[in-house]
Amino acid sequence: MNPLLSQLKVLDFTTLLPGPFATMMLADLGAEVVRIESPTRFDLLRLIPPYVDGQGTISYGHAYLNRNKKSMALDLKNKDSFSVVERLIQQYDVIVEQFRPGVMDRLGLSYERLSASNPKLIYCSITGYGQSGSWKFRAGHDINYLSLSGIMSYSGRKETGPNLMGIQIADVGAGSYNALVSILAAVINRMESGEGQYIDVSMTDGLFPYQAMSSVMELSGQGSIGYETEMLNGGSLYDFYETSDGKYISFGGIEPQFFNNFCTVLGLDDLKSGGIDQVGNLEEAKKRVSDIIRSKPRDYWVEKFQKEDACVEPVLSFKEAVDSDQAKERGVLVDIPAPDGKDITQIAYPVKFSNFTPEYKRCGCKLGEDTMEIMESLGYDRAEIEKIKEKGVFGDK
Repeated sequence: MNPLLSQLKVLDFTTLLPGPFATMMLADLGAEVVRIESPTRFDLLRLIPPYVDGQGTISYGHAYLNRNKKSMALDLKNKDSFSVVERLIQQYDVIVEQFRPGVMDRLGLSYERLSASNPKLIYCSITGYGQSGSWKFRAGHDINYLSLSGIMSYSGRKETGPNLMGIQIADVGAGSYNALVSILAAVINRMESGEGQYIDVSMTDGLFPYQAMSSVMELSGQGSIGYETEMLNGGSLYDFYETSDGKYISFGGIEPQFFNNFCTVLGLDDLKSGGIDQVGNLEEAKKRVSDIIRSKPRDYWVEKFQKEDACVEPVLSFKEAVDSDQAKERGVLVDIPAPDGKDITQIAYPVKFSNFTPEYKRCGCKLGEDTMEIMESLGYDRAEIEKIKEKGVFGDK
């Protein structure tokens, strides 16, 4: 069974989350991914505990996001590193980078320069705001992109304003996955045209399509969106409800049959004549639902709704979620070989294929662990490698 992307060879110049997550997905699907790491400036992710090894050089976050990848140490600020990169792109024909606009240009590694050596090169840049526009040089993180896309102006509560999400929606959803899809689209196009291309992924741009439903009012000129004004943002009985033990259940029964089943279980038959967002006085209806649910513990409601099609589910902790029968049956977690010979548990590739199963050969490794092996695969002999090493290209003279 051949890996799905066995012919794809990727150079990963990224750090932190968006780029490494995208290239990890490519590696899980069988692409050969080499991570180009600075020998003088550690990726912040390597420094965030807890650590896989006792030396504090491989954090669990790094081990996850860089699994199935090789690591090559290159000081890109050293002008002698360019000849190595130029030889690399003759074999590795996809580049993913995540610097601010202009940084790769200053390093002599622009798309224009590298594609002149390899016209089939696919070069993907992931940034907060894209390669154009007045915001392009601004620093930012997930919370900023969510704010500037409009999402946080209606994702929260009237009394408290926007809510922190707890996950990196812009980084992964708008950054990693858009990069992944776009790279594979460019690869398919290259199979037909023989040409590579440049891909500009803006995480902020990528958040606008997430608002396909919520933007309808605004774009049609029928009104504006606000906190708890829409069916899915708190303006209906679609919501989270606290139980007597301080836990929560979720109710998402939008369709009439699910809503009616929900009302039946709670003994609120008088609400059935409307819909999830047509219950007369919403505040009063929500209080009635809340009071009933708060009268019993979470597990009582789980059992009560077990055989009812009402779209009611418990709010699980992460541990409860991965320990659930469903997660185990679906293989949500997988054990990966660690540097010390033991296995560590990580989240598996989430999609199932009929003719392919991802292989997990290694977790993220030590910085530069594969440098010599890669140099030899590029045709450098030992004497040449030593000369390049003496120039500080690998960070150690």
